[in-house]
Amino acid sequence: MSSNSSHNAAHYERSLSTSAVDHTITKQLCNLRRKDQNGNEQEAVDKSEAEQGVNGSVENAENVSCSHRNGHAEDEVNTVEKIEALQVESNGLSTVCEEEKNEKMRGGVLGKPPLPRNKQASGAGKQSWLLRLFESKMFDMSIAISYLFNSKEPGVQTYLGNRLFSFAEEEVDFYLPQLLNMYIHMHDVAEAIHPYIVYRCRHSVEFSLQTAWILSAYSADVLKPNWKNSQGIKLKNMILNEELRPKVEKKPGNLPSPTLPSVLLPQTVTTPVKKTHCRSKSDATEQIWKPGYQGIYTKMTHSQTTGNLQKSSTGDLSTGRAFDSGCICVQSSEGIVNDLTGRETVCHCGAPRLKPELEFVNALMNIGTRLQQLPTKELRTSRLIAELAMLNLNLPARVWLPFGRNNQHHIVRIPHTQAIVLNSKEKAPYLLYVEVLEVENVYSSHVPSKRLENKLHVRFTKSEEDLTSVCVRTTGSPHPEFSLYGGSEFDDAECWSQEDDEILQFAVKTRSVDTISQFSVDSTTSADSKEPVYIAAGDIRKRLSDHFTAPKSKFERDPEDPSAAALKEPWEEKVKRIRESSPYGQLPNWKLLSVIIKCGDDLRQELLVYQVLRVLKNVWDQERVPLWIEPYHILVTSNMSGIIQPVDNTVSIHQIKKHSKKSLKEYFIQEFGEVNSEGFLTAQKNFVQSCAGYCLVCYLMQVKDRHNGNILLDSDGHIIHIDFGFILSTSPGKNLGFENSPFKLTHEFAEVMGGLESDMFEYFKILILQGLVASRKHMDKIVPIVEIMQTGSGLPCFGNGMNTIRQLKERFHMNLTEEQLQLYVDQLVESSLNSLTTSLYDKFQYFTNGIL
Repeated sequence: MSSNSSHNAAHYERSLSTSAVDHTITKQLCNLRRKDQNGNEQEAVDKSEAEQGVNGSVENAENVSCSHRNGHAEDEVNTVEKIEALQVESNGLSTVCEEEKNEKMRGGVLGKPPLPRNKQASGAGKQSWLLRLFESKMFDMSIAISYLFNSKEPGVQTYLGNRLFSFAEEEVDFYLPQLLNMYIHMHDVAEAIHPYIVYRCRHSVEFSLQTAWILSAYSADVLKPNWKNSQGIKLKNMILNEELRPKVEKKPGNLPSPTLPSVLLPQTVTTPVKKTHCRSKSDATEQIWKPGYQGIYTKMTHSQTTGNLQKSSTGDLSTGRAFDSGCICVQSSEGIVNDLTGRETVCHCGAPRLKPELEFVNALMNIGTRLQQLPTKELRTSRLIAELAMLNLNLPARVWLPFGRNNQHHIVRIPHTQAIVLNSKEKAPYLLYVEVLEVENVYSSHVPSKRLENKLHVRFTKSEEDLTSVCVRTTGSPHPEFSLYGGSEFDDAECWSQEDDEILQFAVKTRSVDTISQFSVDSTTSADSKEPVYIAAGDIRKRLSDHFTAPKSKFERDPEDPSAAALKEPWEEKVKRIRESSPYGQLPNWKLLSVIIKCGDDLRQELLVYQVLRVLKNVWDQERVPLWIEPYHILVTSNMSGIIQPVDNTVSIHQIKKHSKKSLKEYFIQEFGEVNSEGFLTAQKNFVQSCAGYCLVCYLMQVKDRHNGNILLDSDGHIIHIDFGFILSTSPGKNLGFENSPFKLTHEFAEVMGGLESDMFEYFKILILQGLVASRKHMDKIVPIVEIMQTGSGLPCFGNGMNTIRQLKERFHMNLTEEQLQLYVDQLVESSLNSLTTSLYDKFQYFTNGIL
């Protein structure tokens, strides 16, 4: 042991000289490799000495990582000197297994991720470059993910698991699906990243929810759980059972809660202001690495946490407190003082942290499930408004829309009459608008009290608290529905009977909206309803006036497609209209958000494409390629449900052609002006840049089902592709491969660009070429995102097995020069433009689904 220490000290001294380091590495490289009679390379270093170097390297790497996380790392110069010392001391991290050390040297460079494992270099000198890569400025989450996936050496995996603490949380959260998919299907990786996952879950409710939802979705592919692949299910249960809670400080004056087990009141504070973590001192790591450890999941002493909590009405929509956790810490004297002083209040009472938000999301999903049972859109719309009105009884509450970093708000109201059911035959996705109040801290900020709609409104409408008393059953469904006369928020008959002119004027003002944006007014009145509908005379005159004075660019309401008129309404006008009628609208922190709820659809492929779009967008921005794409957020809550963040001010090309009765170019002229006007030219440029971007996305990811219902156009002229249910190796029609063109490019699109001989069409092809050149330059950031998700996956897009990834890599055409690539892009454009299958598929969608 002493000889080993003196050996390390001698090497550390030699590391102070750069020339000595280079000389030592060169000398060791020569000594480590010798040829036998067959030309094979053999190890010249004794096996025990190599193991000592490996163990010492891993131990030093862990110490450097721990000091890095605790903020006690030395300055950059000292760090570089230590790294060089580690290189001389141990000849690098042990990046290959013992079996791989006896394999042939292939001359590969280990520092370029990800190399195939059977080609990794076993020379110790080249191993030394791995640590230098990990400590360099170019090391980022994409490289860390690649090495976590490809390396099978525990030392490297442990080091990378610790390095996760040094990355920004936003960077790690982007790769959370990849991390958790490896956690589920790769037991060795789960061991390495488990401390980080536990640490984040203890300190973030949002991260806990995201982790539980993703684990629930991807664990569905584990058909036969065993000790190697059941860790994902166990971690999900730990999170949902509230076992991963933050540890709170036990103050002298605090008495233990009668509903909280005493084991949940630790003696120390582990909620630091500055993010610090040392694996040797964290409780999560102690459970993993202590002697006699039997696995990641030993039975925790506080597994009875939620079982001992006081029962509440959480989840029962009829109580009005379905999303109330029952926490009393925020209302306590300590909470009030913290609120006044701007400090965060940590819950001491043991109330559930996750359950209110889980119940809110589940309530939205259950509504979508019940809508699928109704046959017509009118019944679905009526039922949707009734369900949301019931849900509205439980708001405001400490719940939020769980979209990443934009969750610092409290939901106060859902304008239920504005919700719409989107086009779908079998499923019933719906879009709703949510009123929120932005706050500094969603967990400790004060939740506003419930406000009535209006003091005048109360005089002629039923109170929200009495909505359940006016439920009638009109469809034979076991669930009650609201009888909404004309679909408004109050009874027109009662409004007409009032003699107060002020009230009548208020009623007319509240309902003075055009028929286009207020499509739900008509959609809630069933044709089979025998109840008379009374409408005020002033209301009739106002609606007629709005109808004739409405701008031509707005769509008429279509009972078969009510979403078209609502989506065509400009977002700014919609926000203004809803804010004026909202009891919370006068508050300065009021904001309107929108979400799409989908049930019965697997959004995991959508999430995968979203990640690829994000990377491509960043790559093109970095390389200054003026391509335009719009990645929209996807939240996967299970393998059959999720939430989508819609793109504002967009309508589908199908809706444009159906409601405007014009071609795409004629619609551009109507919306943006004449062909040579500044407005048209700007919109045309936006169209070309976005069309080129999505054509390249569709080619690389082989996106199919590209009918005009899945292509949107926004108010600036950009096109946006949605619905990525068929990608890579899957396509509609039982995967018959009917759409065989590289991407969708029609003559109608070329007409908007100015024709096939126009400068804008040439610009379109140049953009595709520039985008493909930039994309293949960063191929190593794109391919691992897809490759990692194939592990253990049952998604149809990976139906071709390993050929899926091989074909994806081939589409980057790394073997072609730029001149050859330009000719290939011209071929792609020509074959897509003249594709017969594209035209036939559009006609098939028209005859079967009525999509123009």
